[in-house]
Amino acid sequence: MSRTVRFHETGGPEVLRLEEIPDPVPAPGEVLIRTRALGLNRAESMFRLGEYGIDPVFPSGLGYEAAGVVEAVGAGVTGFQVGDAVSVVPSFAMTDYPVHGEAVLAPAHAVVAHPEHLSFEEAASVWMQFVTAYGGLVDLAGVRAGDTVLIPAASSSVGLAAIQVAHKAGARAIALTRTNRKRQQLLDAGADAVVATAEEDVVARVHELTGGAGARVIFDPVGGPALADLVAAAAHEAVIVVYGLLDRTPAPLDVGAVLFKHLTIRGFELFEITTDDQRRAAAVEFVRDGLAKGELTPVIDRTFPLEEIADAHRYLEAGGQVGKIVVTVAREDGTGS
Repeated sequence: MSRTVRFHETGGPEVLRLEEIPDPVPAPGEVLIRTRALGLNRAESMFRLGEYGIDPVFPSGLGYEAAGVVEAVGAGVTGFQVGDAVSVVPSFAMTDYPVHGEAVLAPAHAVVAHPEHLSFEEAASVWMQFVTAYGGLVDLAGVRAGDTVLIPAASSSVGLAAIQVAHKAGARAIALTRTNRKRQQLLDAGADAVVATAEEDVVARVHELTGGAGARVIFDPVGGPALADLVAAAAHEAVIVVYGLLDRTPAPLDVGAVLFKHLTIRGFELFEITTDDQRRAAAVEFVRDGLAKGELTPVIDRTFPLEEIADAHRYLEAGGQVGKIVVTVAREDGTGS
């Protein structure tokens, strides 16, 4: 028996429960992982609230990211053996493979051996953020040396990853954040400049920072009315990649600016990359290379023990973090991860 995170109705963090269930048995093509750390994302919060792209089936598990040790493999699985330290690339539906629990199944294609220098907490923080940033900036926007990249909600784990991915490509990263409260933390995280969107004129400041040219790549998880400023701050032939919907208010759109500046506005989901074998492999190679060279480093804001999973969700939804929230899972002997 092992504990898993489940909920029986949509709602706030209080609906989450730790429930004892029999350890799952891997079917062909599956890997059983005894977890040590779990990565928490906005996706889990939205899924729990019933606001995600797929509906939970009750009783429902949840979770896209985990790191731990291989405990068993199903028929046909190669490349892994019992005892291997691995982490999970989100490339499946939470309704099929919820990985927030002590013993979880994952499809073999989603399991990777993470670099040895990473702790389990760091390994659980890697794939969602860096593959999302890689997919939007490199795969879709073709970010290159000399580009200026605008990154709204830059203190999120994906925002911080985007700063690093932009730098790996030779681009400059301008972090957008609501107030100046996180300015120094973002500068310390590598941002070349920070714009406080509630306290500064975003368009004027971006044009000042780019010599009037605007930003060629914009990587936006917010949407809403702020999209108007992003369009105005975009360079000629800029690419605006929208990968989230933190603000569900309808977004005004200056169609003239889109037309005459030859802008591309592109919606993007991580699963475009991770459910395509070739694109997923390229993303994993890019991230592993960056991790090995020290160009990419996961930033962990805070950890919570598994017993405090509801508090971890509350902390996520408060929005004060700079980096990743990680949930740790104690080993069977009661020691930490």
